[in-house]
Amino acid sequence: MTGATGERERAVRGRGGRRQRLRRTTLAALLTAAVVLPLSAATRPQIPAPPPAALTTPLTPATLTTAYKANRENATEAARMAAAHGDVSRAAADRALASPSRHLLHFDARGTGRATEVFGDLAHATRVAVLVPGSDTTLDTYARFHTAAEALYRRLAHEHPRTRTAVVAWLGYQTPATISTAALTPGRAGQAAPRLREFIHEVHTLTAPEPAAVSLLCHSYGTVVCARTAPTLTGLGVTDIALVGSPGTGADTAAALHTSARIWAARGADDWIAEVPHVHADLFGTTVGFGTDPVSPPFGARVFAAGPGGHSDYFAPGSASLANLARIVLGETTEVTRA
Repeated sequence: MTGATGERERAVRGRGGRRQRLRRTTLAALLTAAVVLPLSAATRPQIPAPPPAALTTPLTPATLTTAYKANRENATEAARMAAAHGDVSRAAADRALASPSRHLLHFDARGTGRATEVFGDLAHATRVAVLVPGSDTTLDTYARFHTAAEALYRRLAHEHPRTRTAVVAWLGYQTPATISTAALTPGRAGQAAPRLREFIHEVHTLTAPEPAAVSLLCHSYGTVVCARTAPTLTGLGVTDIALVGSPGTGADTAAALHTSARIWAARGADDWIAEVPHVHADLFGTTVGFGTDPVSPPFGARVFAAGPGGHSDYFAPGSASLANLARIVLGETTEVTRA
């Protein structure tokens, strides 16, 4: 063995050792958080907010404009109440959502907040992408989620102007904080799954009589939500489920999701989620971790290229991941670049 070769091998072993130590440290931190940290912590004072707008007519393609207007007015009132309470950040977030240019299908400013925003003409779309966010997505941080959905819509509209597409940013559940016990367990996903299923059914109805093909684009903890929802989506036009930046789904394989939809997965080269141990264990009555890595061969997903980006870069304009997600939404599956 030459000196240069030996040095290279020692360097590789060193990197491998550091990676293993990091994984062990991360695992220890996750287990500590799940078992030792208290289940409740101090939170910001409750922000006063109005109840959601009460629509006088059922939600149909013909009443979408009315629903958008009612929810914008509700956001305006929420902004006023938040400002009176002294919460400048929430007031600004609500005020942005109340802009005449926004299409809010659902809105609820209570607590951490819920919002479902439409980009494009949902009633006449033949292809709809529904974005499901991960940890730390609330009304206070909603702007970055809006930016991601808007980037995808702009990509679809610019590259394929003749295809009737719509994008929906679905913040329809209480996402966990990244550093919390809730982010390590499937509890929030279990609560979110019926809500997501109900919304997909709503999309199916709103795009009738020829329901649109729906793609679920799920990020981070949102991939756990989509995995929980997948078996319930039969007959609702969901053709594809993309898992990006996933900590695992709670399923050992894509087949275990029990769906006819194509299952895709991707991870950016600089995504810290790669260091999260893919464990799945029951500790003191609590299920911790989400099991098999969706980009690993044993899981069996269609793995596509995401480029060099980090955990928050999957919808960055010009990125490989955004290009591939757009192709998935459009049904151009043979054009998707594989990892």
